[in-house]
Amino acid sequence: MTIPAYIQIAENLLERITTGDLSPNERLPSERELSKTLKVSRMTLRAALRVLDNKGLLIRRPGDGTYIAQPKIERQAGKLVPFTEGMHLRGYQTGAKIIAFEEREAKKSAASQLKIAISTPVYHIQRLRFIKKDPVMLEEFIVPIYRFPNLERYDLEIRSFYEIAENEYGIRIYQAQQSLEAVSATEFEAELLKVLLGAPLMLERRQAFDLDSHPIEYGQDLYRGDRFRFITEIAPKENLL
Repeated sequence: MTIPAYIQIAENLLERITTGDLSPNERLPSERELSKTLKVSRMTLRAALRVLDNKGLLIRRPGDGTYIAQPKIERQAGKLVPFTEGMHLRGYQTGAKIIAFEEREAKKSAASQLKIAISTPVYHIQRLRFIKKDPVMLEEFIVPIYRFPNLERYDLEIRSFYEIAENEYGIRIYQAQQSLEAVSATEFEAELLKVLLGAPLMLERRQAFDLDSHPIEYGQDLYRGDRFRFITEIAPKENLL
């Protein structure tokens, strides 16, 4: 089976991006120039560019052209690293904006994750997380009010929740169970994250525990697929015999 021409072109451009031959923020030649250089039709070229665009490797600026995107930020999938701490370690400046901070009664799903009775008062919090001024992650988490009374006193736009939990409440988040799955941006999420409707996002669900293995946080974070790559360390091969 012959590999389609547009796939071959996409792989060639991907190789040039990976090796640094095409640098981040570099403007690609016009479609006319590029199709002439590669000796393909503009239709074939557009199909190849769509492949790279869907992988989050290109930035299209209407009226200006197409640019090579910045390298994706790596997040450790197998380690519990708070967003702020993880980004600062990589030299990124972070910010946050509170989208919702509400007192609610725990529904069945949250109550099950937090091991509390249904209707137990909880805080439901949504934050939009930034790198520099770019929105890159939509965070949502639920915590029992009885464990964190008067949490609204603390500024969650400038402080990490995990840091507040430890320093203000003496509760250290020790470990977590996390899962990852690919999803598409809804209209609400796309507007907040400044991406197109249906853009690829990575959904990270999290159940966090204290030192006594009591669940104290249930959250789910949506990362922009064009900005993040999740990595994990490979464990030894499992012996099934």
